[in-house]
Amino acid sequence: MSKKIKEKLKKNWLVITTLGISTGILVYSLFCQNGIMTLGNIIAKLRVGWVIATLAAVIASWLLEGFVLHIIVKHIWKDWDYSKSYNIGMVGVLYSAITPSATGGQPMQIITMHNMGMDTGVACSAIAIKTLTYQIVMVLYAVIMVIAKLKYFQANVNNFAWLTVVGIFGNVIFIAVVFMFMVSKKITDRILRFFLHIANKMKLCRNPDERYEQIHSQLALFHNASKRMGKSGKLYLIVMAFTTLQITLTSLIPYFIYRSFGLRGAKISIMIAAQVFVAMISSFVPLPGSTGGAEGCFYIFFGPYFKSGIWPAIIVWRFVTYYLNILVGAASVWWSNKYIKNKKMREKAVFSDDGQRH
Repeated sequence: MSKKIKEKLKKNWLVITTLGISTGILVYSLFCQNGIMTLGNIIAKLRVGWVIATLAAVIASWLLEGFVLHIIVKHIWKDWDYSKSYNIGMVGVLYSAITPSATGGQPMQIITMHNMGMDTGVACSAIAIKTLTYQIVMVLYAVIMVIAKLKYFQANVNNFAWLTVVGIFGNVIFIAVVFMFMVSKKITDRILRFFLHIANKMKLCRNPDERYEQIHSQLALFHNASKRMGKSGKLYLIVMAFTTLQITLTSLIPYFIYRSFGLRGAKISIMIAAQVFVAMISSFVPLPGSTGGAEGCFYIFFGPYFKSGIWPAIIVWRFVTYYLNILVGAASVWWSNKYIKNKKMREKAVFSDDGQRH
């Protein structure tokens, strides 16, 4: 094995391990749960119209990912087109799928935007605002669904209250800390240092100063973003509206898969609510793509609907919401790198021409 291959394997060991675990789960579901036989029967009776609806929802969510980012970017950086925003959005989708954190795609998005010609501060502001907006909409969406469908899920999902509290509480803390930092950096710093000190005493945090700098730098992004974006209430409402549409379309995917399997009877509103909870809870799994947690949550929330077809449903759902994201995201990274390379070549050519003139 060459040295370069060894270095790449060492560098990407977590991604490779995670993809291996995810593939293992799919293989298990196919061969150890009679999944392959059930999947074969389902494919033979598959409803093409609902399959098209599933793919349309996936594609629409990608387009909206870029569109929401584009609305924010155009507010502070006029010289930018949608094709760039779309590709930046998909760069984020890819790296969020192959890195341990759901926000793992943000640094790569900022780097790519900068390499495409955008000011780093503007890129940080745009990505920070988009992330915060998405978190707020997701929490509000989940709270509304909890209120509307609480009795149903309490009766049909084991440990629903615990799962929901963990999901909502974690996201609310994140949003509250960000807002507090925007209002008062001093108070937030004191609170942050206090909790890190307690965590260090309890041996939960070995390097509190280093951890403080990491968290502080992330919060500073949101503080600077709020200054750059200003107080445009109309802009934030538009962004939140399209983010709500994006989450709704993504949450419709399990229902479309359900109908494509030839099943009926489930209420669409309950299946949307279930997917919102799955997305929110599984986001806390510290593995790329929430591997293991995503499949487990889907099994818990959607098992009563798909019944014997739950494992084939998980396979199809993971393919269109995870593996397809990786494939299309990789294509966007390739396009972005090609654009950046051509941009540098053009700049080099212009510099050479100027040099000859002088």
